[in-house]
Order: sequence, then C-alpha cells, then structure tokens
Amino acid sequence: MPFVLTVDQKGSRRSGDRVPAALSALSGVPTVLRFERTAGDEFQGVLADPAAVVGVVLELVRAGGWSVGVGAGPVQTPLPRSTRAGAGPAFLCARAAVEAAKRRPSRVAVRGAEATAAGDAQAVLTALAVLVDRRSPQAWQAIELLAGGRTQAEAAAELGITRQAVGQRLAAGWWDVERDLRPTAARLLGHAEAG
Repeated sequence: MPFVLTVDQKGSRRSGDRVPAALSALSGVPTVLRFERTAGDEFQGVLADPAAVVGVVLELVRAGGWSVGVGAGPVQTPLPRSTRAGAGPAFLCARAAVEAAKRRPSRVAVRGAEATAAGDAQAVLTALAVLVDRRSPQAWQAIELLAGGRTQAEAAAELGITRQAVGQRLAAGWWDVERDLRPTAARLLGHAEAG
C-alpha cells in the first residue's frame, strides 16, 4: 500500500507561488504517482517507500513554508495516470493530515489506516522536523558533506576547519539522532498503513 503526501504552501499570497520549484526539487524522488499540483498552492504525490516519504518530509521542512500531510493506507486500484485522479483511504488520510499540519507548530501530520501507529509516526517525524528546522547553516555544511560520502577528515579539509570542529558541527546539528530516527519513522509509517 502506498503513501500519499499532500503539501500546501503557507502564505502563498505573500511569498509567491513556490510549487513549481518544489515539484522540480522532488522530480528525482521515486514515486508511484508523480508529484503534481492538485489545486492552487497545493501539490500531491504517491510514494511506495516509507524511507522516501521521510526524506521528502524533511526536505520540505528544511525548505520551509510548507504544511505536509502524510496519508498511509490503501488506494483505489488500478491507479490512474494522474495523482489528481487518485482516490481511496490514503488520499482521505492525506487530506485530513495536511489540514491538521496547518494547525501544528511543526507543520507536519500523519493520518493512517492504523491510527496508533500513525500517531507514533507523527511524533517521530515531528521530532525530526524540529531538529531539521533548528539546524544551523554550519551544521548543514558538515552534514551535507558526510551525507555525500565524505569522511569527517575530508569534510574538514573542504571546509577549512579541523576534524574536531566538524564533529562539533555534527553534534550541534544532532546528526546522529537524525540517522537513528529516520528508519524508526519509516518503520512506523509502514505500520500506519497496515490497518
């Protein structure tokens, strides 16, 4: 069963339409139904991999200015060609989730076929969202280099700082906590769809 993400831009009247840029940024994400604008300043996509869902949610949190709803559960099959034409419980859950996200400080919510697991997934995604949202630019520099495959020593050389300073940036950015929580969030999302 797939996951439906419904994403709504907050403050679009003040900041202009950011949907095209978001769709472009997410174009490389493996989807069941690609991300596309559904109405106004909102877009939606259908993913099969809960780890990819976590990655998209955190990318949108980092970009800022989005309310993100994750719906977990069955969808009507056969799937249509367009995300806009999709239907089923996961789509309804995603709609309820994005409306809930608009009222949450983290701007992230999960609704699913299995409500308890969806709540657990939402709690972990919220913790990740807060962590990502509060990370400094210096921590992001170090994290991006390590996520790109560099060692701490290589990152230090590239940034022109000591290896110890890289370690401090990683610690300040809670990099190890994020790495621990990402698979936990993905597992809980998997449970949320199995209602």
